[in-house]
Amino acid sequence: MLRRLYNWTISMADHPAALWVLFAISFAESSVFPIPPEVLLIPLIIATPHRAFWIATVCTVGSVLGGIAGYGIGMFAFETIGRPVLEALGKADYFADFSETYNEYGVGVVLIGGITPLPYKVVTILSGATALPLWTFILSSIVARTFRYFIIAALLYYFGQPIRDFIEKRLGLVFTAFVILLIGSFVVLPYL
Repeated sequence: MLRRLYNWTISMADHPAALWVLFAISFAESSVFPIPPEVLLIPLIIATPHRAFWIATVCTVGSVLGGIAGYGIGMFAFETIGRPVLEALGKADYFADFSETYNEYGVGVVLIGGITPLPYKVVTILSGATALPLWTFILSSIVARTFRYFIIAALLYYFGQPIRDFIEKRLGLVFTAFVILLIGSFVVLPYL
């Protein structure tokens, strides 16, 4: 089944809607969707390496715009959902301290969250909830997401065939490692 999914994804690279699908996944992942866009980004670049940097650009734009949507969720849904929950638990005062600390280190948090496998949607929503300045958030997101997706694009562009051979020979291992990293990031996040 995994092999069929991989082959289907590779075949989608030439489909006219492939970049729109990547854009949509990138957008959704930055605010609500649990699957990172690399699931489609990497096979698209492997299948069409001459378009690597254009594909990375589409992924970056979708991700940053989705991050702004996540910021909006944090900004507007926190007051209606999050704050009443904190008040009911008697923790509203703690959030004020957390917000101050978060905003003090906000650029670093957004950069780390945007580059690493940590769930970026958590960073986007927290940035809105704590009222991190919007332009600080946007600029940090642009830097982080550009760095993340263009590193992948450059590696696949310059070393694509050996990487493609490795992935295709060890697809199960690569998928397992990816799932472990994804789950691990959700486990580690509460301790950061």
